[in-house]
Amino acid sequence: MEIKIANLGRSYVQDDKTVEAVKDVSIEIPSNTIYGIIGKSGAGKSTLVRLISLLEKPDSGEIYYDRKRVDNLSKKDLILQHRRIGMIFQNFNLFYSRTAAKNIAYPLEICHVAEKDIKKRVKELLELVGLADRADAPISTLSGGQKQRVAIARALANNPDILFCDEATSALDPQTTRSILELIRNIQKKMNLTVVMITHQMEVVRDACEYVSVLNNGSVVETGTVKEIFSNPKSEVTKDFLSHLTSNEEEESGKFVRWSDNGGKYIMRFVGDKTGEPVISDVSKKFDVEINILAGGIQRLREQDDVGTLVVDITGSESEVSRALEYVKEKGVIVELADGNDSKVHSDSATSSALN
Repeated sequence: MEIKIANLGRSYVQDDKTVEAVKDVSIEIPSNTIYGIIGKSGAGKSTLVRLISLLEKPDSGEIYYDRKRVDNLSKKDLILQHRRIGMIFQNFNLFYSRTAAKNIAYPLEICHVAEKDIKKRVKELLELVGLADRADAPISTLSGGQKQRVAIARALANNPDILFCDEATSALDPQTTRSILELIRNIQKKMNLTVVMITHQMEVVRDACEYVSVLNNGSVVETGTVKEIFSNPKSEVTKDFLSHLTSNEEEESGKFVRWSDNGGKYIMRFVGDKTGEPVISDVSKKFDVEINILAGGIQRLREQDDVGTLVVDITGSESEVSRALEYVKEKGVIVELADGNDSKVHSDSATSSALN
């Protein structure tokens, strides 16, 4: 299901002051994709997801599901629409008085589905999330990852068109997070779902999403494919997210490292095939410059081109350095100028943190 939000706004009164949680936000989320919305604490993510999922009404703007406006539905139609939406939360929101199977059965019970059909559907979902042998387990006996798997199964009980994940992996350790993201990716493909992931973790965007919007102070500051955002970030907040990004699982052995805390005047980003080309070697041969690599590594994007990053110093005459940089850019490498004193990176007029 395609989602479109246009000029969405939502304000609250807090301590006698009006707080604009969401400011004139417009986003188009393609059908059958995993779309990330990332922002720091207080950026407006939770409010935005409550609006898009129809849990709250916006003060202004419009929301469309498959070109049908849904923010102005009647109470009856809103209830029916909610049944086509799945929600996963950070803290699971499970009933501890119920077993795993009974938690999954709950949304089917309130829809008055026949008991035999409930049992069949619950069995299917337990198998789907890898918990076929934990049907009768009390929730208190499950690990965090298992609880989230139950929550995912429950969210899928009524065969929704949209799955919202509100910080769904924030309470999990890195290894469990990767397994949950893999499960969501597999489910999305199998069920042709539109998945919207709300997160403050750039690793989640990298490992799961196809598109992303970056939220800051209630507004969208940047949007695009994950490849576009990783290879050529525009906003300061996006660059700050990227500067604190941890390695992929396969890179944890040390393939992405910084071996010197001093220097680093330039940041170079290599996309796709460029990550395997000897651009740096060519520069050293063609121009009278010396290149000192201070940090480097590759971020592997899901089903997209890899993005390699190098933090370097280039020494030589001003003219030779300039010619060398132009050559690198002609080869399709994105170059950002960094300030070596405070590790802040400048791309044209924008600023970001250098790779740590």
